Amino acid sequence: MANSLPILTFHDIDDSTSAISFPPDVFRRTMRRFAKEGYRTISLLRLVEYLSGGKPFPDRSLAITFDDGYESIYTEAFPILNKYGMTATVFLVTGDRAGKKGSGRLPTLSGRKMLSWKNIRELQSAGIELGSHTLTHTDLTGLPADLIERELRDSKKIIENILEKEVFALAYPYGYHKKTIREIAKKYYSLACSGRLGLTTHSSAPFALERIEMYYFRTPKMLQLLFSKQLPYILRLKNIPRQMRSFLRRGRLL
Repeated sequence: MANSLPILTFHDIDDSTSAISFPPDVFRRTMRRFAKEGYRTISLLRLVEYLSGGKPFPDRSLAITFDDGYESIYTEAFPILNKYGMTATVFLVTGDRAGKKGSGRLPTLSGRKMLSWKNIRELQSAGIELGSHTLTHTDLTGLPADLIERELRDSKKIIENILEKEVFALAYPYGYHKKTIREIAKKYYSLACSGRLGLTTHSSAPFALERIEMYYFRTPKMLQLLFSKQLPYILRLKNIPRQMRSFLRRGRLL
């Protein structure tokens, strides 16, 4: 059994140099390496059950997440996950106009093509979990409590109405959160992911789970470090300038 567990975070699976991009070929090699090393994916809800029960995590387990809801999750990542018997959680930015029938696509972010609700239903049927990334992907820390509640409550309701399945997981936009946001999140969800770099341990808070931003590991050389014993120290070192930049730009930590 293990005392820590990685939650990997991806966004768009493409070859651009954007900070939210991860090359398809490197994604393929990453999943192949995890499979070769004997890793198995577990759901975020199961992860939190281990946390709440104070039980060690299963050996060689990890969780995989995708933020925003880009089409490449379906076209690029999904076939690879299937090939290696892995699952994931996809956090959706729903917009506030999705009808009950869930036609069309998610609202565009950064000019990129998004998942269609047809894609999302297929992902769900294959065992992919769907979570909320709010209605509009706005920085929640700048909103009054009533608008925070709307972003968290209504995005969950939209996904549940369309997919007819309860939504348990939330990812804060940009990773930003504070006590008010966490308290509102607890009314609607069982867990939430933050933007703090790190491994999930038994000291992790269920409504501020650490994740590994895979942007930092998208080259073959960095990918090797993902499997090294030095990974916890690497994440701590990378988290320091990340937190500093966030504080200087927005006056808040991740």
